[in-house]
Amino acid sequence: EAWGGAFRVVCFAQAPLETDIGLDPFIADVAWSWLIDALELRGAHHHSSSGTATKVLSTGFGELAGQSDGAQLEVRASWTPADLDFAAHVEGWSDLVCQLAGLPPTADAVSLLPDLRATRD
Repeated sequence: EAWGGAFRVVCFAQAPLETDIGLDPFIADVAWSWLIDALELRGAHHHSSSGTATKVLSTGFGELAGQSDGAQLEVRASWTPADLDFAAHVEGWSDLVCQLAGLPPTADAVSLLPDLRATRD
């Protein structure tokens, strides 16, 4: 078995970036480290991880020339679970998706407080 196990987790996520963040030469490395850290923090024991973290910078031309420049980050990943605790793998992946969406990572012992600021009409 090339995977080294009976199961393989395969995932994909994509998120828009601010253009200046997309220009960061290390953003792909950071995204991959977010994945590995998220899996470790959730206790998702695994091996044979592989994948890509790709940043995409785009500039419109012709009819799209009026649009501002854009940037995206894509993470394509796969790994072999070392045990049958699949919930930990799903939780780790969802933590990565939250980080890509701009939500900071939180520990299980931390409670997030609701936003109590008053809105003005």
